[in-house]
Amino acid sequence: MKKVTVVFWITLAITVGLSILGVVAPGQFEDISAAVMGYISDKFGWYYLLIVTLFILFCLYLAFSPYGKIRLGKAGEKPEFSYSSWLSMLFSAGMGIGLVFYGVASPVSHYAKHPPTAEPGTTEAMEEALRVTFFHYGVHAWAIYAVIALVLSYFMFRHEKPGLVSASLEPLFGKSMKGFAGKVIDVIAVFATIVGVATTLGFGATQINGGIAYLFDIPISFWVQLVIILIVTVLFMISTYTGLSKGIRYLSNANMGLAAALFLFTLILGPTLYIFNSLIDTVGEYIQQLPRESFRLAPNDEDQRQWVLDWTVFFWAWWLAWAPFVGIFIARVSKGRTIREFISGVLIVPTVVSFIWFSTFGVSGIEAQNNGADIAGLPKEQALFAMFDQFPLSMVLSVLGILLISTFFITSADSATFVLGMQTTNGSMSPPTKVKFTWGLAQSTIAAVLLYTGGLQALQNALISAALPFSFIMLLMIASFYKALKKDKEKNWS
Repeated sequence: MKKVTVVFWITLAITVGLSILGVVAPGQFEDISAAVMGYISDKFGWYYLLIVTLFILFCLYLAFSPYGKIRLGKAGEKPEFSYSSWLSMLFSAGMGIGLVFYGVASPVSHYAKHPPTAEPGTTEAMEEALRVTFFHYGVHAWAIYAVIALVLSYFMFRHEKPGLVSASLEPLFGKSMKGFAGKVIDVIAVFATIVGVATTLGFGATQINGGIAYLFDIPISFWVQLVIILIVTVLFMISTYTGLSKGIRYLSNANMGLAAALFLFTLILGPTLYIFNSLIDTVGEYIQQLPRESFRLAPNDEDQRQWVLDWTVFFWAWWLAWAPFVGIFIARVSKGRTIREFISGVLIVPTVVSFIWFSTFGVSGIEAQNNGADIAGLPKEQALFAMFDQFPLSMVLSVLGILLISTFFITSADSATFVLGMQTTNGSMSPPTKVKFTWGLAQSTIAAVLLYTGGLQALQNALISAALPFSFIMLLMIASFYKALKKDKEKNWS
């Protein structure tokens, strides 16, 4: 069961080949990735918006339908993890570095430089900044994760199928999923996972570099980021060795503790009342504007259309590229939950926490910008630390921020090695350590190569390109899952 499959060797070969190409011909690598990304963004922007909204509607349908009572496991089976550990693990895996990297950078950028429609720096731009940030980190993102996690968890624990994407398509395609076609599906899923996680590791390395550069006048450079990646790789390898029940669980709980401390400091030291008022107001605006934003492409306004491609399509691609990794991981830790309980937990709780987080850090960042700190003029990876510089205890907060990024970095990489190992050992719930180590090195290598070939832009190019093929598989997974659910209902399973 734990023997590596052909999926392991094929995906590893692709990963090694791309890494070599990126090192030997970085210019050509960047040009190709930029061309592919540009084509996909331009031609498939409408598609990204449409399918992500479809995922939300599908989740809501399941939550309010009789199917919601079906348990992800055998009848009466209890959840493996407590609510607090479950939510901590799915949240750390699902958002992690993104919250810290974009917590200040996104709202300030939308306010001072790139509002969707308003004039930069105006009251209207402030309102738009928080609303679109909520939109990018709200139910759309978590619906993507929920769909794949729900489907995989259902087949793994209800029907005792291996934890493979291809296994979830058997109700549609039968035994062909155990042959060549199934291997192709799994290779796409594994490769999307590698690119998605490597991209986020790249973001983490640049922000840690940005933080120490801001604090200690260390240059922002690829070589510093490479050292950071090497150090963190060693740390998450140690965590990987301890396994799911110890390493990842302990680190996830530590993440939530550090995040809570950083959040409370920022809430208290920042414009507290303004934060609460903005949170409530923006939630109302978000709910009112949700249908319009979900389908907004602005085809008759080139500037607005470009904004949607640069921001919304990028974020949807990011969540889609992360979906195999986060979905499989959430599926693994969700055994015993009912479908209704699962959707409520995955869709609502992280969304609410994200809103509170972005209100606190976004409003504090915008207030600092208005008080003279040129946060919008700095690289994104330094925005958080520039905001802290306006607070008392700025050094303490900045060090806490670097620690939080590092623990999120380690948790994401650790979780990814588990998922990749699982996907390349025929769905084993305890993949061999050497397989996890191999994937840990592979994802760190890809992160380094992407940074070497083009920095953050290369990371974004890779994300959007990797997300497209996997999105088609997700649509097939929904159809297969619904077909299996109907059979469940006919058998009166509970």
